[in-house]
Amino acid sequence: MPTLLDPVLDLLMLRGTVTEAEPIAARMRRLRIEGAALAGLDVRPGQQVRVLVGSGLTRRTYSVWCYDPSGAVELCVLDHPGAGPGARWGGGVEVGARVRLGKPEGSFTLRPEAPHHVFVGEETASVAFGAMLAALPPGARVSGCVETGTEADRLPLPHADRLNWLTRGGTSLPDAVRSLAPEPGGIAYVAGEARTVQRVRQVLVREAGWDRRAVLTKPFWAPGKRGLE
Repeated sequence: MPTLLDPVLDLLMLRGTVTEAEPIAARMRRLRIEGAALAGLDVRPGQQVRVLVGSGLTRRTYSVWCYDPSGAVELCVLDHPGAGPGARWGGGVEVGARVRLGKPEGSFTLRPEAPHHVFVGEETASVAFGAMLAALPPGARVSGCVETGTEADRLPLPHADRLNWLTRGGTSLPDAVRSLAPEPGGIAYVAGEARTVQRVRQVLVREAGWDRRAVLTKPFWAPGKRGLE
């Protein structure tokens, strides 16, 4: 990190240290970052943080998997073909490494008052889904469709038994949502690849009769492009 920029970065970002780094799924690595500056943050389930990765000022955005108010943020970093700076950083960073990250942000967050929660997405969405599901009580009404490359790519999500799990190459997410046919009246959280997010939203709004305002969307990426953050 450029030393001359340290005073400026200290004003804009938080500091932490990686204290745990381990696989949590076949292509997903969990990182726990701790530090006094991370204590007492206002974190809502589903929010993200921007992390400085590698050298220079390159930033990448990651959903918060878990937050400990005493001063720890957990992220999950996906390994994927053609990995860019973020995936290379996430796959190589070790315990003891210093990390700079921004405060949690974003409006793609849990609506706890909803009578029914529907989750639709793939690996890039499942981290945010995990934080949201963990915040729901055991009796919450939960359903949805989550797609992964293989069964080994599935994150250990709370309420996982209430979700329909898909393997890529089989039933598409839009078709899976058609089969699920969730009744309007709840909140749908739809995230992942941009075009798939749009198609799922169309199924819910045009075919299933959902109010557009009840379908929260977050396009994380698009083919041939970097992350959309």
